[in-house]
Amino acid sequence: MNGKVDDRRPIASLSLDLDNKWSYLRTHGDSSWEAYPSYLPQVVPIVLDFLEQRDLTITFFVVGQDVLNEAHHELFRDIAAAGHEIANHSLNHLPWLHLLSKEELDREIRSTQEAISQVCGVEMTGFRGPGFSISQEHLAALAEQHYAYDASTFHNILNPIARAYFFSKSKLTDEEKKQRKGLFGTYRDALRPLKPFQWNLGQKSLLEIPVTTMPLLRIPIHFSYLIYLASYSKQLSRAYFRLALMLCRLTRTAPSLLLHPLDFLGREDERDLDFFPGMSLSRDEKLGILDDCLGVLTRSHRVVTMAEHAQAAAEGPRDLERISPSQSLQH
Repeated sequence: MNGKVDDRRPIASLSLDLDNKWSYLRTHGDSSWEAYPSYLPQVVPIVLDFLEQRDLTITFFVVGQDVLNEAHHELFRDIAAAGHEIANHSLNHLPWLHLLSKEELDREIRSTQEAISQVCGVEMTGFRGPGFSISQEHLAALAEQHYAYDASTFHNILNPIARAYFFSKSKLTDEEKKQRKGLFGTYRDALRPLKPFQWNLGQKSLLEIPVTTMPLLRIPIHFSYLIYLASYSKQLSRAYFRLALMLCRLTRTAPSLLLHPLDFLGREDERDLDFFPGMSLSRDEKLGILDDCLGVLTRSHRVVTMAEHAQAAAEGPRDLERISPSQSLQH
C-alpha cells in the first residue's frame, strides 16, 4: 500500500504507542507496576503479523525502559527489520512530562534514543509525549537534538471528560491526581490546528503533527475510541469513521491516526487492565474491527509513517502555521 508512484490517494499516517502493561498500571496508580510486568512478547508478534498481512508500514513510538530490558531486544529488532519507523516515547512514560526540568527532559529523550540506536542501529527523528503532555522545555529539547517532528498534541474537546473518566476508574490519591491534572490536555488545546504546524521557538522551530480528531467537531477518531464505540454498535463505529475520513478529505486534512497495544488484546488476554476502554471485547472481535476500519482507510488514503508525513508537510506547497508555545501552553 505504500510506495506506489502513481497513487493519487491523499496520505494518512499511522502510528502505535507501544505502551507496556507497567506504564498503564503506573498511570492508573497501581503499585504492581514496579515489577515492570510486560505484555510485549505477546502483543508485538500479533501487531507485526497483522500489519504484514495488510502490507502496512507504520511508526512505533517506543518507551526507553522497555528497550533497556534485554529480554525485549529481539522484539525491537523485529520491528525495525520489518521496515517500521521507530520513534521516541520517552524513557519512563511519565504522563506529566510538562512538570520535568530541562535536564530531566533531556535524559528522557536521549536515553531512549541511545538505547534504540544500540539495540536496532536506527536513529529516531520523531517524539510523542505520554498522555499528550508537552511543555516549552520539551519542545526546545527536541529542537536542540534536531528531531524532525513532535507528535504530542491531541486537539480534542473530550479530553477533560476522558481525564475525569480515567480518574474515576483509577487508584490515584488526590496528590497523584493533581500531578496528573494535565493528562490528555484541556478544552483550550482543542482550538489548535488539526493540520501540521510549526512551533515557533525563537531562532529554532519544530514541526508538530497532531493526532487527528474529527474536523469541525474535534472529537476522537483514534482506534481505541472506534473500538469503544463498536462495543456498543459496530455499524455506528464504522459510520463514524467514514464521516471522519470524509471530513478530512473535504478540509484537506491528512489524518494522523493512532493505535495502542490493547487494540490488539482482548478480555481473555489481559484481565488487569479492564479500566481501559473496549476491554470487554475479545481479541478476535477487536482484530475484526481494526481490519474493517483499516480497510476503509486504505481504500481512501495511502498509509505512510509519521516520518513520511513530516516530510510531506515540510515539502508542502503552503507555509505552515506558526504557533508560539508561550501563548499556547498553559499548565
